[in-house]
Amino acid sequence: MADTNEKNMIPENGKDRSAELARIAISALEDKKAEDVRVIDIGDVSVLADYFIIANGNNRTQVQAMADEVEQRLGRAGAEPKQIEGYQTGNWVLLDFGDVIIHIFDAQNRLFYDLERIWKDGRQIDPDQL
Repeated sequence: MADTNEKNMIPENGKDRSAELARIAISALEDKKAEDVRVIDIGDVSVLADYFIIANGNNRTQVQAMADEVEQRLGRAGAEPKQIEGYQTGNWVLLDFGDVIIHIFDAQNRLFYDLERIWKDGRQIDPDQL
């Protein structure tokens, strides 16, 4: 997806907007070599968001680079984060874009917190099928 056109491609609101933001975030993560990218549709089980995106990196530098890329690409698409947590430590960065929440872990913390298990009532979606 071309970065220059991302802002023009974002629907105004609703699930279509959330899905497009999720696609942009996934692309940004993949560009920074994220590992084991998972998407959980939580829209039917929570009012927090439509999607959780979970990924991990190999070290603090990569985790922070992935967070930077997601924030930059979604920002160019017109989405501003409501909250960012954990950036300085780089072992679990949470980027809250409202209907899309991105969790970027180092490998050890991803195993420890196991969000996929906690949110098992959500529907896991293949990132390519979003």
